[in-house]
Amino acid sequence: MARGIVVTSLVDAVVDDLRTLVVTGALAPGTPLTELDVATRYDVARASARAAIERLTAEKVLVRNNHKTARVVELGPDDVRDIYRTRTYLESEVLRRLADERRVPATAREANAEIATLWAGGSYAVVEPDMRFHTSLIDALGSTRTSAMYHSLAFEVKLCMAQLQGRQRLSPEIIVAEHARLLELIEAGDAPGAARMLDEHLARARELLAASLGGEAGPEAFVRSSALPA
Repeated sequence: MARGIVVTSLVDAVVDDLRTLVVTGALAPGTPLTELDVATRYDVARASARAAIERLTAEKVLVRNNHKTARVVELGPDDVRDIYRTRTYLESEVLRRLADERRVPATAREANAEIATLWAGGSYAVVEPDMRFHTSLIDALGSTRTSAMYHSLAFEVKLCMAQLQGRQRLSPEIIVAEHARLLELIEAGDAPGAARMLDEHLARARELLAASLGGEAGPEAFVRSSALPA
């Protein structure tokens, strides 16, 4: 019996576009996606649509229970807290090691400058450069496995950030100030200080987002940023 052959590059293109639609909110949480929907949207064969849905389900972009229709993942307060605490565990150790070497990647400075430029223009659309800032710090460690672990979490992080930024709950002014302070602490070799700044930075976002998704914000959401002028 002949087996259908799916063109990988075509499936990759469909997966990339659907992933972008999800993270930008063009496909809202809970939106159903059938093979027919995907095949029609992209004018591809059902086999390609099926492969794309399977990939996105494996990446947790889509969820499907008991062989039902796949739907765009919906994150709740508990999901957000787990995702952000996982970020904190991983990123804080990386920042400590970078601080030990006083090593600040140029790409982190560039990403933060981009956020500042967007904010100066009145834009809250800073999810991509914000994520690039953090990813560049992880990648600067030079550990293939650590980067792979972080990148596997990156989509869920982007989705959390997109939901938070879309509600304009966290000012890019605070993001820029806290990023800049993180880089100062790394450059100064202050590993404990960098870890504390990161914890404050991520805890605020975590609790604001948890509240925006129906939970009750913890006290971290209301602490004035230590990176802002007194």
